Amino acid sequence: VFSDDDSAEIERIKSGIAELDRVLGGGIVEGSVILLAGEPGIGKSTLLMQLCAHLGVSVMYVSGEESRGQLKMRADRLGAGGSDTLVLCETDMESVLSEYDRVSPKIMIVDSVQTMYSSSATGAPGSVGQVRECTSELIARAKQDNCAVIIVGHVNKEGGIAGPKVLEHMVDAVLYFEGDRSHTYRIVRAVKNRFGSTNEIGVFDMMEDGLREVPNPSEMLLSGRPLHAPGTCVACVMEGSRPVMAEIQALVARTSFNVPRRTTDGFDFNRANLLFAVLEKRGGLNIGMCDGYINVIGGLQLNEPAADLALVLAVASSYRDKPMDSDVTAIGEVGLTGEVRSVLALQQRLAEAARIGFKTCLIPRHGTGNVQIPDGLEVVRVRNIREAIEFALPV
Repeated sequence: VFSDDDSAEIERIKSGIAELDRVLGGGIVEGSVILLAGEPGIGKSTLLMQLCAHLGVSVMYVSGEESRGQLKMRADRLGAGGSDTLVLCETDMESVLSEYDRVSPKIMIVDSVQTMYSSSATGAPGSVGQVRECTSELIARAKQDNCAVIIVGHVNKEGGIAGPKVLEHMVDAVLYFEGDRSHTYRIVRAVKNRFGSTNEIGVFDMMEDGLREVPNPSEMLLSGRPLHAPGTCVACVMEGSRPVMAEIQALVARTSFNVPRRTTDGFDFNRANLLFAVLEKRGGLNIGMCDGYINVIGGLQLNEPAADLALVLAVASSYRDKPMDSDVTAIGEVGLTGEVRSVLALQQRLAEAARIGFKTCLIPRHGTGNVQIPDGLEVVRVRNIREAIEFALPV
């Protein structure tokens, strides 16, 4: 029984990168297997090379994609050339494990699992059988020797991790490295973590000399925000335990087609269409024959309903071609009858809005009576989207 288990507490190895430690739940757990996935060129190898420079333990870096010379060039560019990382350029899994047994590192990095092959499985490197077999061998060695293993995985054209879906079930943590190539911002997001929260994100800025941590994502995402421009509103969303202010932009224009065109970037498409319909039916805006374009600045994906009210106000502002005050933000879920509903962690969201410098925040009237209002922030409680639009965009 668990009460008789006298095993030691779980020990974590600090990565030296605070944003990565946040995503992992406090550090790299000894004996864990972490899968890091992302599009080609997004910065996975850069992140891992910088990780090698910050770790204070022995690291074995296995590369099946680059030569030692290429790795040395990247390490010098990132300022990691002086680290004591052991580098092995090999794709044969038996040779990798043989070298691992010889040096016994605390952490092993494999970049990438799709390039590895094992004689125990059939098929070419990257095939379903090879990926499953190579991962199984790495997991077995990690659990046996209490060595943390970080595996790099490629993604397919649909955005999922290439290879068998069981790969994600086999490992202890799955991290996605996301970002827009047109922006320098990069986000590490945990979608599975047996030793921590699955909602945390780490934010980085891709610079010429590597990735730099962004401890204050709200200020980064709001930098350069246009003031007194129609069609923009700021929402506050929770990324794990961290509140983040995100700018939602909307463009509404009369359509030249029989069916209006709607597109979204960073916001759920079906949810946006639903809110357009609510605005038409309950908000009194004749947008049924208007094209609608939604964009979330900075490459964020807003997946929680707390951003509904901000999107509604951004669309209404664009439709009326009238800007909102730049120091007004909005938090709330919108229902099908146009009512504004309360959301979780409202206290933290309001504190973040006040810290960034917003003066007014629209929140739901129902269920917010016990919320403590931060100093310097005026709260306007609204029952429905009509009240919100009348306050933010007075005629």
